Amino acid sequence: MAKSENKQLNVKPSAENLLAAAKAAGKKGAPPVHLWNPPFCGDLDMEIRRDGTWFYLGTPIGRHALVKLFSSIIRKDGEDYFLVTPVEKVGIRVVDAPFVAVDANATGGGPNQSVTFMTNVEDEVTAGPDHPIRVARDPETGEPSPYILVRANLEALIDRKTFYRLVELGTHEDHDGQSWFGLWSGGAFFPVIPSAELA
Repeated sequence: MAKSENKQLNVKPSAENLLAAAKAAGKKGAPPVHLWNPPFCGDLDMEIRRDGTWFYLGTPIGRHALVKLFSSIIRKDGEDYFLVTPVEKVGIRVVDAPFVAVDANATGGGPNQSVTFMTNVEDEVTAGPDHPIRVARDPETGEPSPYILVRANLEALIDRKTFYRLVELGTHEDHDGQSWFGLWSGGAFFPVIPSAELA
């Protein structure tokens, strides 16, 4: 009887427990969430909106330090997102991408160019083969949504102001047999839109 009672208690994840575990795990750098395999403890009423705002129980989380801490233990398995600690794994909702790239700085030029992004939770990542940029197009409007891979399976949506600044750094290159407008970074060319569509 006691065992089943404990089981019931364990399937009610709380943000407080997750925060405590994240703090403990993150004392020596980024928590190694990819190495943890705890049991699934249910879903938490937490959501990351498209603009990067985190909500808990329907209310925005106003403290940046808390958002940053939660963001350090997020993991994507398949198409689902979880907050993971050594002892529990809880599901959360992500409307688009878990992070937003809010700024970028470029150095060099052409194939030697490097573009480094900063996210809303202060992750810094330089685009390249290990951190590719991809652009998804809305099938109805054709509106582009650009992303950069930040950590394993976790992308940042590149915000509009940053994307427009990057377009100024773009160039036309041959890609898969046709001309594409895109961006160089880290020795790789990332196609954004076919050149013909810009004509």
